[in-house]
Amino acid sequence: MQKAIIGKKVGMTQIFDESGKAIPVTVIAAGPCVVAQKKTEEKDGYVAVQLGYEEVKESKLSKPEIGHLKKGELAMMKHLKEFKLNNAAELNVGDVIKADTFATGDKVDVTGVSKGHGYQGAIKRHGAQRTPTTHGGGPVHRHAGSMGSTSTPSRIFKGHIGAGQMGVEQVTVQNLDVVKVDAELGMIVVRGAIPGPKGGLVYVKSTVKNNKVKQAGSDISKNPQKASGRNPQKASARG
Repeated sequence: MQKAIIGKKVGMTQIFDESGKAIPVTVIAAGPCVVAQKKTEEKDGYVAVQLGYEEVKESKLSKPEIGHLKKGELAMMKHLKEFKLNNAAELNVGDVIKADTFATGDKVDVTGVSKGHGYQGAIKRHGAQRTPTTHGGGPVHRHAGSMGSTSTPSRIFKGHIGAGQMGVEQVTVQNLDVVKVDAELGMIVVRGAIPGPKGGLVYVKSTVKNNKVKQAGSDISKNPQKASGRNPQKASARG
């Protein structure tokens, strides 16, 4: 069953496991969210649900947004986000989704907008190598270097690294472990870092990664012609 919720990044901290090892975690204030719209295969061509998050005054929304929410007899919501879920048919308009929808041990993908760093150079923005600082390097230690050839192609290729705006991009971190869920406080604690500043809006959804458990020996080749020590004929030939 796929799950999804909207929340805000609270910040990072650390917890200790049973062995005493420190684990870096991020706390997310998740939900409550309301199902604002339901998409069906017959009517829309695909199955999905639209979730609403954070109540606001009606004066803060546009007329189309107000009409959309009033159609479902819902409160005014600041944020609306659509999620494609395989179990969307089980949800109905007006259903409330809270943090306890998720459970400890779940794998999730977290999407947010990265922190803005303003106008930055190629070294900080792209990790370019700095030029030598000795033997007449001159005042170009943090320049990007060559932009390309002269006569051919006589232009800079699209996508070449350089200085510019850094951050404020949508970023998704995949396959994070849910370490703890606090239903009373509406908190989801995930292992590792997630994009965005404190208070930034994030979307939490069941991971798209395939987390199948590997069986012992599943990576051993079944090809009898493969030259490896696991092939008795090849092994005897080498001996």
